[in-house]
Amino acid sequence: MPFLENDSVVHFIYNNPARSVALSGDVTGYKPSQNLTCIQGTHLWYYTTFYPTDARIDYKFVTNGSDWILDPKNPLTCMSGFGPNSELRMPGYHPPPEIFFDSTIPHGTLIDTTCFSAGLGNTREVKIYLPAGYPQSGTSYPLVLFHDGTDYISLCNARNILDYLIAKRLITTVIAVFVPPVDRTAEYSGDKINLFTTFITHELMPAIDARFHTSKDPSKRAMIGASNGGNIALYISVKHPEAFGMAGAQSSNVIPAISQSLRNLPKLPLNFYLDLGTYDIEELIPLVHNLKNILESKNYTLEFHEWHEGHSWGNWMGHLRLPLIRFFPYITDSK
Repeated sequence: MPFLENDSVVHFIYNNPARSVALSGDVTGYKPSQNLTCIQGTHLWYYTTFYPTDARIDYKFVTNGSDWILDPKNPLTCMSGFGPNSELRMPGYHPPPEIFFDSTIPHGTLIDTTCFSAGLGNTREVKIYLPAGYPQSGTSYPLVLFHDGTDYISLCNARNILDYLIAKRLITTVIAVFVPPVDRTAEYSGDKINLFTTFITHELMPAIDARFHTSKDPSKRAMIGASNGGNIALYISVKHPEAFGMAGAQSSNVIPAISQSLRNLPKLPLNFYLDLGTYDIEELIPLVHNLKNILESKNYTLEFHEWHEGHSWGNWMGHLRLPLIRFFPYITDSK
């Protein structure tokens, strides 16, 4: 379950006593607005709908108006920031191999470190991913910084993805920095955004560069984030293209300061990756499309995708390989 027919027809089925059953998830904006119908004289509830054959969505049942539960008959789940959801995979959707742990390939290591910000007046735990074989003599490693860093490790399987892409020579060896927020909304899109930007560019990165063999070439340094984390990745890159030359934003918020700067400033030396779900947060969809149009009108280097998925870590995990491959392509040694 759910029961699928003809690659696009979906029957959600629930078979238990209840006063009401509704479907909630990516396609409803997590509002229990799609009501299941009970077959008279039974405890069998159903709801029939259609999705594209390559769709993947998170969902839950809401019984009796208040009890949010996993689909008891669906063994597939996907973790979110609020716990697991049931996962619908349409016949054309296939989870990519890099999201799973592979015991046959070399694995990088994660180092825990603490970083204090004088400007913000707070301390946060930052994790550093060092690729297998680090350090190689004379090597200056490209760097990718993940906002919502703890979630990119625990919910997005970023460590598995990096290990796989490096081992399979789909990307060059990179160092990754996973930075969590302390005051997320204020730091990523609110009144602390400039203090947080200064923390990244003038406090954290000098400490990382002093300790590890990182390239300081902005064309070899990227930031990636999702939702409001995508917003701060875009914001810092636009404000400091001399520090980060690549920005990946998944299902991103886009505050006016970003779009206005990119529209009004001369073209900056930046490389962008954007993606979005067709079942994403309604308010974000026009913001991302507007940003895409601005970047295209200014002839920026841009890769854009729109998936039949929602605003979820399952979506971002399944496509994280794309900005990584774009920003850090494996280059064959010609020797």
